[in-house]
Amino acid sequence: TSDYFLTFVGSSIDPTSEIRHKMVASYLALLRATRLYQVGHTSCGRLVGLPKLRTANPISWTPFRMAATVTLEPAGRCCWDEPVRIAVRGLAPEQPVTLRASLRDEKGALFRAHARYCADTDGQLDLARAPALGGSFVGLEPMGLFWALEPEKPLLRLVKRDVQTPFAVELEVFDGHEPEGGRLLGRAVHERDFLPPGVRREPVRAGRVRATLFLPPEPGPFPGIVDLFGAGGGLPEYRASLLAGKGFAVMALAYHNYEDLPKGIENVHLEYFEEAVNYLLSHPQVKGPGVGLLGISKGGELCLSVASFLKSITATVVINASVANIGGTLHYKGETLPPLGTNPSRIKVTKDGVADILHVLNSPLEGPDQKSFIPVERAESAFLFLVGQDDHNWKSEFYANEASKRLQAHGKEKPQIICYPRAGHYIEPPYFPLCRASLHVLVGRPVIWGGEPRAHAMAQVDAWQQLQTFFHKHLGREKGTIPTKL
Repeated sequence: TSDYFLTFVGSSIDPTSEIRHKMVASYLALLRATRLYQVGHTSCGRLVGLPKLRTANPISWTPFRMAATVTLEPAGRCCWDEPVRIAVRGLAPEQPVTLRASLRDEKGALFRAHARYCADTDGQLDLARAPALGGSFVGLEPMGLFWALEPEKPLLRLVKRDVQTPFAVELEVFDGHEPEGGRLLGRAVHERDFLPPGVRREPVRAGRVRATLFLPPEPGPFPGIVDLFGAGGGLPEYRASLLAGKGFAVMALAYHNYEDLPKGIENVHLEYFEEAVNYLLSHPQVKGPGVGLLGISKGGELCLSVASFLKSITATVVINASVANIGGTLHYKGETLPPLGTNPSRIKVTKDGVADILHVLNSPLEGPDQKSFIPVERAESAFLFLVGQDDHNWKSEFYANEASKRLQAHGKEKPQIICYPRAGHYIEPPYFPLCRASLHVLVGRPVIWGGEPRAHAMAQVDAWQQLQTFFHKHLGREKGTIPTKL
C-alpha cells in the first residue's frame, strides 16, 4: 500500500529528449517533465501525445511517504452525531481522486462508501466546497462518506452495540477515478464516539427494571427521558448516550429479549414501564414533575400507550410509530388492548425476494380492530410525531394523523407532526446510513424499510434537532447544560 518513486537508470524517451542520468521523480512529476500531463482550468488533468518509452535498464522501486494528507476538523475524536470537515492536501492541481470510507462494526461487518472528486488549482480538496462527481453520491455533501455507507453483505443494518468504544472510520484517497481505485495517496483513521465527554453511564438493575441511565457531566438535576427501541429487543444505548450529551438524563430501557426479561412481546405489561418511570423520577439527578418519552417503531407505539395510561408523562416523541397496539396483547391494571389484525396475503415480494409489508396491518378504524386503537385522548402529554413518508414498515403518516384527530376530537392540544419526504422507517441520530432492508423479527424474514439515502440523511439531521428542541421546551432545561452542536 506504499507509494513509490520511480528510479530510471539509463532510460530515454523518444522523440524529443533523452534522459542519460539517474532521475528520481514521482509519477505525476515525470509526466509533467515530459509534457504528458496537462492541466486545464475546467477539467481534471489529462494525458496527451503518449510517446514511446524505451527502457535501457530495469526499473527499481524506492518507497516513499504518501504524498497526500487527509485532515479533519475538528481534529481528533468527536461524537457520531457531529459533522466533520474533511480536506485533502498535497495533490496535483486539478488531480482526479477517489475518496473511500470504510467501517467495521463490532461483529466485523464491513460498510463502505466512495466518491470521486477533483482537486482545485492549488492541489487541495475540501469536501465542504467541492462537489462529488460520482460514486455513492453526487453533489456537495460534506458528510456523504458517512451517511452513504453501505454493507458489503446485503440485509445488514449499522448499529452501535457498545457505546463505550468508538467506531473507527478509515478514510483513504486514491489516484484517479477508476472503479477499483488507483494508487493509494493518503489515509487517515477517524474515531467517532457515542459516549460524549464527561457523560456518565450507570447500569440500572432495580426491581424488574433493566436499563442504562446516561447523565450529563455537569451538576443536575436534569430533564429525564425514557428511550425505547423496536421489536428487535435488547438494550440499544447509542441514542440515549448521544442525547445525554445535550443536557438530558436519558434512560435506555429494555423491555424484552434481554437478560431475565420476556423473550417476546406476546404480552406486554405497562406496570413494568410504570416502575421504570418511577425509578427515573426518584433519581436525585432527575428533575420532575414529569418525564419525557422517546421511541421508534414498536418503541414509539409503546410510548403512546405509556403516555395514555400512566401519569407523569410530560412530553412524548414518537418516530414512525403505530397508533394501534401491534404484535401482542397490552395489559394495564385489568385493561387490555388486543393486537391489531393482520393479513399476510397482502405481503408483496420485490424482485430481490425481500418482503414489502406496508399493507399487511388491518385498519384500526374498522370493525373489531378498533379495539386496538391506543386511547391517546387520555394522555396529558405533549406529542411530537416524526414521520418518514416513505416508511414501508407501516403507514406512519396515516397513524400520526389519526392520533391527531383523536386528540383534537377530545379537546386536547393538536400534536406537532413533522413529515419527511423520501425518508424511510429507521430515522436514527445524524449520519447513520440508511438501512434499505434487513430482518424483521416479528415477520421472520427480511423486509424493505423504505427511504432514499440523501433525503433520509437530511431527515435524520433535522429530526435530531427537532426532538431536542421539543424536549427542552416541554421538560425545561437547566442552565449550563451542553447545547446542541448541530
